Amino acid sequence: MASHPQDEVQNHSLSDPESFWAEQASHLTWHKKPTKTLTKVEKSLKSGVKHDHWEWFEGGEISTCYNCVDRHVLAGNGDQTAIIWDSPVTKTKQKYTYKQVLDEVEVFAGVLRDEGVKKGDVVLIYMPMIPAALIGILAISRLGAIHAVVFGGFAPASLAQRIEASKPVAILTASCGIDGTKPPMAYKPYITEAIDISSHKPSKTIIWQRDELRWDNVDKLNGHRNWQRLVRSGRARGLKADCVPVKSSDGVYIIYTSGTTGLPKGVLREAGGHAVGLHLSISYLMGIHGPGDVMFCASDIGWVVGHSYILYAPLLTGAATILFEGKPVGTPNAGTFWRILEEYKVSSLFTAPTALRAIRRDDPENKMFKEIGERGGLKNLQALFLAGERSEPSIITMYQDLLKSYCAKDAKVIDNWWSSESGSPISGIALVPHAGKDRKTTERSVETLGIKPGSAGKAMPGFDVRIVDDSGKEVEKGKMGNIVMAMPLAPTGFRTLWQDEERFYKGYIKRFEGKWIDTGDAGMIDNDGYIHVMSRSDDIINVAAHRFSTGSIEQAISSHPTIAECCVVGVPDALKGHLPFAFITLSTASHPTPAIPSPELMSEVQKLVRTQIGAIASLGGMIQGKGMIPKTRSGKTLRRVLRELVENAVHEEFDKEVQVPATVEDAAVVEVARKKIEEYFKEKGGDLHKATEGRAKL
Repeated sequence: MASHPQDEVQNHSLSDPESFWAEQASHLTWHKKPTKTLTKVEKSLKSGVKHDHWEWFEGGEISTCYNCVDRHVLAGNGDQTAIIWDSPVTKTKQKYTYKQVLDEVEVFAGVLRDEGVKKGDVVLIYMPMIPAALIGILAISRLGAIHAVVFGGFAPASLAQRIEASKPVAILTASCGIDGTKPPMAYKPYITEAIDISSHKPSKTIIWQRDELRWDNVDKLNGHRNWQRLVRSGRARGLKADCVPVKSSDGVYIIYTSGTTGLPKGVLREAGGHAVGLHLSISYLMGIHGPGDVMFCASDIGWVVGHSYILYAPLLTGAATILFEGKPVGTPNAGTFWRILEEYKVSSLFTAPTALRAIRRDDPENKMFKEIGERGGLKNLQALFLAGERSEPSIITMYQDLLKSYCAKDAKVIDNWWSSESGSPISGIALVPHAGKDRKTTERSVETLGIKPGSAGKAMPGFDVRIVDDSGKEVEKGKMGNIVMAMPLAPTGFRTLWQDEERFYKGYIKRFEGKWIDTGDAGMIDNDGYIHVMSRSDDIINVAAHRFSTGSIEQAISSHPTIAECCVVGVPDALKGHLPFAFITLSTASHPTPAIPSPELMSEVQKLVRTQIGAIASLGGMIQGKGMIPKTRSGKTLRRVLRELVENAVHEEFDKEVQVPATVEDAAVVEVARKKIEEYFKEKGGDLHKATEGRAKL
């Protein structure tokens, strides 16, 4: 049987990475062409440790801003749409052509240079989803400086940590952010408190004044500047900055990923590999090739997904990108995404499963999707991409049916898996696999690989994914283990942490003695080579010496037709160590108020778990409620928080404080969960759940 083009591309990328990535690099403009594609080296740390390492595109010099903006204008595509801003929270819509983006970026880069920003400096960005944020990022890149985006609305203490860690010369911010239907939130108190408590003081804070809520008394003596005024003055003086090329191995941005312990880790993305890897992925994986294509990535610029697929990849390829300031529900309703797909003829949509669950909760029968679909409004949609957390099969099959009925021919739901560290998807199903062989191939001339609901597809070019046991030995196909990657990582992958080589080694390489890079995820690769990411390594529940991933149990539970969302954690058990414990939200319009579900529902769910996984995985308990499953702003479920609350409840410590990360979307959700857990344990749990310490008394 002939192999599939996706498998052929993958084999080429791993067997001959030099020729594969040299070809991909040739599609971009280099100020100085690389002398070598891949260099393998040994790195020596101050501690005396040595480990294998690598570098991409040695000797090359590139400007990411030039490749995103200037080259499209010079190629005659200046009148093509680059950025579409759609902000239901301010009732504003705006379009920018590549020519307009170039004009804005070169003037603002001139302003930043005037304010003292130079090549290699760090500029921190704390902004809402407005065009100025993208203009600001591109202007920083234009000067050869490095940006560090912190999600707008992060608490001052977390912001201060990131200021201290990255030592920015300036902060770009706005007067306010708008979170869904909540009133505008002033950024001034966040920024001023963060700078107060940080030992590093940036010399400039440049503020984009929004009409919804202004930053009063811009304090010039303390380095505060009015963004719009600076630009007006810069224009009047004819201020413009040209692109400053940087080395391939120079940083383009730092993105902070919250470590499970201690300070956040600053993942450093390097200019050469970042541009080459993203330019391939948007065409190969996502079917976005250039002018006329429209990408809608419903993420935030604070997350790696937003960096890669709101800003950089669409502009690298010359397509249009949608910058969305709103929510999947409530701004104004659960049909907002579908309205955008129709209005802008979107080719690919990228979102998190959590957004689709929220839509399903508000519109369980998909009436809004069908209404637009029936008038032909969704015919341009080629694919729905899901990432950020595991996508349960029930969501994938539901949307696959909808896409088949209403969207482009052969439209697909594609689950893909990646991280801040990888910079682009590690696995997925390529929509246009031939684009990995020939960049000019933009037609979907070949059927994609089959979709397996519950799997995150196959490895993407340059990522060599393996499953190993705790000693680092590879396990056979179909067996659960630690998901690791061989070196080198694909070009978008990180090679270090910002100014912390030792932590990079300890956090990612040391565990398997320099042989593998540890992803921190657990899962398996099946006989067909599909990757199944079941949980974080620390989300494995040990039931009487049997290891179960939370993901597989959640998959069984969410196959129940009335369950919109679920989360599984381990509850301490005197006999078996731990038992799976579920939190569920129903998809009914009027959610029942008791925390304890009906005996019928409990019995139906238990049956699903027993049938799909086995009796040993039976639930120890289940709590129902609306708005009680805490998540990060990027859509990841905070299982650890629920696990802590449950463990405290077993010891009757219902009010004990739990560690809630700064990335939480809504801290109030944690308190809803706390009350539900207390209600459940006071009514039912006391005798049912005994702490593991109870074993000694048996």
